Amino acid sequence: MLSKIEVNKLEDLCKENRLNALKMVYNAQSGHLGGAFSSAELMTVLFHKCMKTCPKCTDSSDFDKRDRFVLSKGHASSMLYSVLSQLGYIPKEELMTFRIFGSRLQGHPVPICPGIDAATGSLGQGLSIACGMAIGLKLDKNPAKVFCLLGDGELQEGSVWEAFLNAANHKLDNLIAIIDRNKLQIDGCTENIKSLEPLQDKLKAFNWKVYDVDGHDIEAIYNTLELAKNSDFPVAIIAHTIKGKGVSFMENNAGWHGKAPNKDEFEKALKELE
Repeated sequence: MLSKIEVNKLEDLCKENRLNALKMVYNAQSGHLGGAFSSAELMTVLFHKCMKTCPKCTDSSDFDKRDRFVLSKGHASSMLYSVLSQLGYIPKEELMTFRIFGSRLQGHPVPICPGIDAATGSLGQGLSIACGMAIGLKLDKNPAKVFCLLGDGELQEGSVWEAFLNAANHKLDNLIAIIDRNKLQIDGCTENIKSLEPLQDKLKAFNWKVYDVDGHDIEAIYNTLELAKNSDFPVAIIAHTIKGKGVSFMENNAGWHGKAPNKDEFEKALKELE
C-alpha cells in the first residue's frame, strides 16, 4: 500500500509529466498528446515505484538486473522522456529538443537515449520484442521483469496475438503487458473500427492472468502492478483510461491523437494542467 504522502507525490509527478509533454509537443509542433496524457499515471507509477531502474549504474551487474521496459505505443514518447528526466536518465533541459533534428529524443523511442531498451513505433511489434527479452532473461536465470505498454488500437494487429500465444507457451511469468485502454485510435473508436471486446475473456483464453484497473487511480495501479510481479503466469493489465486526460477539450477526442496545439490551445491547456 502507498501512503497518502506517496500518492500526493506521484500525483505531482504526473502533473509535471503532463505539463512537460504539452510543452515538448507544442515546442516541436509535432507529437501525440492524447495517448501520452492517457498513460501518465501508468508510466509514472511504474517507473517511480514498481520497476527496478538503473539511471546511474556504474556496476554492470546492477545494470543487468534492471527491469526492462518496452513502449510498444511508441508515439507516447513525450511522456516516457519526461519520466526518464525525473529519474535522472536525461537532463530536464534536454526535453525541449524533442523531435528536433539531431536530438536523442526522437518522435518514437530509440536506444540512443538512456533508459530506452528498444526502438519502437511500428505498432504491433513491441510485445514480440518484450517476449524475446523475457525469454533471454529466463535463459540467463536473471530475475528481472519485462514491462510492455501497449495501446488498445494496436491490439488489432495479428502479431500482438502471436506474442500473447508465445508468452503463454513459454510460461513467461516475468512478462507484464499493460494495455492503455482509452478506446480511441487515430481513426476513431476502437470498437467501431475493429472491436476488441470481450478483451478480458480473450486474454484469459490465451492463458494470461488478467487484471482490470482504473488507469488514472495511482493506488490501484500500484497495487495491481505489485500483484502482477508475483504471478506464475504472464500478466495483462487492462488499464481503463481517458485519451487526452487532464485537458477538457482533448479528453475522449480522437482528433488529439497526433497533432500539436496552436498558441491559444496551448495556453488553455497550460491553465488546466497547472
